[in-house]
Amino acid sequence: MADIGIGAEAPDFDLPRDGGGRVSLAEFRGKPLVLFFYPKDDTAGCTAESIGFTELAGEFEKAGAGLVGMSPDSVKCHERFIRKHSLAVALASDEEKTVLQTYGVWKQKSMYGRTYMGVERTTFLIRADGTIATIWQKVKVPGHAEAVLQAVRNLAA
Repeated sequence: MADIGIGAEAPDFDLPRDGGGRVSLAEFRGKPLVLFFYPKDDTAGCTAESIGFTELAGEFEKAGAGLVGMSPDSVKCHERFIRKHSLAVALASDEEKTVLQTYGVWKQKSMYGRTYMGVERTTFLIRADGTIATIWQKVKVPGHAEAVLQAVRNLAA
């Protein structure tokens, strides 16, 4: 599927999450949602990003926003990742890569001359009405959670 743009309706999802439950876009209707896609649990950048969002989880909650991370890792892998780093964000498991493809973040990547398919680190800020307010592509982790929090606060202003 083609990349989704600002102002578009955010594609629905309903996936298994850590703790044995499920997480869906519908449960956040009526409040903003920060949906961040990351490549792999327990790697340096993904850990730093998840910790960054965890450290600000209370601020996102005060601003009225939900926080969900998503990767193709299994629920069991997510649970180990959460325990190891004391994470405070919901982590959705998209092992089939359906939602990753729908959101346009499952892309061809290259490293050291080798091409492969993987998640392009991307964050979507979804408005309370289900439309996309902001998209951060090819995210650089330092300062990212803070920038997203500011965008959430600006939505409410």
